[in-house]
This record gives sequence, structure tokens and C-alpha cells, in this order.
Amino acid sequence: MNILKEGDKAPDFDVKDQDGKLHLLSNYKGKKIILYFYPKDLTPGCTNESCNLRDNYAVLKKKGFEVIGVSADTEKKHLQFIEKHDLPFSLLADTNKKIINAYGVWGPKKFLGKSYEGINRTTFVIDEKGIIIKKIDKVETKNHAAQILEALN
Repeated sequence: MNILKEGDKAPDFDVKDQDGKLHLLSNYKGKKIILYFYPKDLTPGCTNESCNLRDNYAVLKKKGFEVIGVSADTEKKHLQFIEKHDLPFSLLADTNKKIINAYGVWGPKKFLGKSYEGINRTTFVIDEKGIIIKKIDKVETKNHAAQILEALN
């Protein structure tokens, strides 16, 4: 597993979003990005996190951030998630786990006493030059936007 840390160059990616549009990290050069990885569309924790970012999207945009979500769900599932919760940002469909592995967020998890492999909820804040300036491993799903902004201060 690739363990990225603050100060590292963010791995490039080329993955399609919910509309089939290809996203490359290099397309965001000169912009600040909040790249958040979450386990699964339409589940309670992921919905709380995504809706919190949606509710604070204007504040994040005003501070110059682009918000991009990533999970292993399909484009179709992402589109359902976006439509159901009126999400104003793109969700990348990393079905082959290329970005997920590059960012080192796939690994062991536990739920209800069972161990399994999955996406560990993690957020990377990437600066205009493609450098990771903040990594958040302990995501507060219902307060994530404030958590991100506080971590940057």
C-alpha cells in the first residue's frame, strides 16, 4: 500500500466521472483540490460526508477549492447519488481501484466485528502545484468541511 503524506506529489489520475467525462489531475493544475475518498454511494456515512461538503460547497469554492469525490462505485451509481442528494461536484468512478491504490486508501477495515478489505475514508487537500498539503485520515462525516478548513489554518 502506498502511504502518501503531506509534502508528497499527488499521484496523477485519469478516471471518468458520473457523466463519463475524463478527469486528470493535470487538468486541475493551478487549482486547489479537495480529493475525498469514501467507501460507497448511498450509505449513511458517505451520504453525511458528501452532503456536508455540498452544504458548505459555496464556502469551499470561495476559498478556491474544487471538490472531487472518489469511490469504486460505477458511473451510474454515482449519478444516482448525485441526483438523489443534489451534489454540485464530480464523483470519480474508480471501478478498477487505480486512484484508490495510488493514494493508498485501500486496506483492512473492521465493521461489526468482521475484518475485510475496503476504502478507508481519507481526504487529501492538494495545492495548485499538485502537492499534498493536508491529509485527513480521521474524517468527521457530519462536519467534514469545517474539519478541512480548520486543518488548513
